Amino acid sequence: MTSPFYSGYRFPSDIIQRAIWLYLRFTLSYRDAEELLAERGVEVSYETIRRWVLTFGPVIAHQLRTRRPKPHSRWHLDEMFVRIGGKQMYLWRAVDAEGEVLEVLVQAKRDKRAALKLIRKLLKKHGTAPTEWVTDKCPAYGAALRGLKIQRAVHTQAKRANNRAESSHVPVRRREWKLQGFKSPGSAQRFLTMHAAIYNTFTVPRHLTTARTHRLLRAEAFATWREAAGVVA
Repeated sequence: MTSPFYSGYRFPSDIIQRAIWLYLRFTLSYRDAEELLAERGVEVSYETIRRWVLTFGPVIAHQLRTRRPKPHSRWHLDEMFVRIGGKQMYLWRAVDAEGEVLEVLVQAKRDKRAALKLIRKLLKKHGTAPTEWVTDKCPAYGAALRGLKIQRAVHTQAKRANNRAESSHVPVRRREWKLQGFKSPGSAQRFLTMHAAIYNTFTVPRHLTTARTHRLLRAEAFATWREAAGVVA
């Protein structure tokens, strides 16, 4: 997947990528992004912003993922229910020990087959297995891991050991509320995949760093975004 190609669009690439960044980075609706751009003198409709997100968002997200460092060797898995189009489904999520979102997967079931699909996608995507799997006490995880027979990987199911993954659901809940629910499994998967890439790039643990270090990390995140969006000066 190559960098975004903005040729033929009426608006310059800087405005297009800024609109996409606003929508994916913050808990905003398309109309909110439209108003923020209007305050800056940019008259663009929310429908146009929606088309930009659907067209360029997946490409930029892919570029961001290729620039991420190797994840921590301890992986946390968790699932939460989401209501999509009036039907209860499940969002399966994997994060590493530092909070990096490794994978998100919308599925209809909460069983061994669903857990197995998440784990296989993780292993294929990262090309390696962790030294430790951390999950809640849902029996699907244990059954899936036993079926794969992954060597040298510890499976931890202790109480509160999986708080890292559970906390990672919070930003998604906020977006779910703002969007008034996801409309279809496909649209939910597309949005959550893009959202995860932006979240990984810009979420800096500010309470663990000095103000100077935080500013440096934030500047690095902006530079990474501009490069992935194809608008490097």
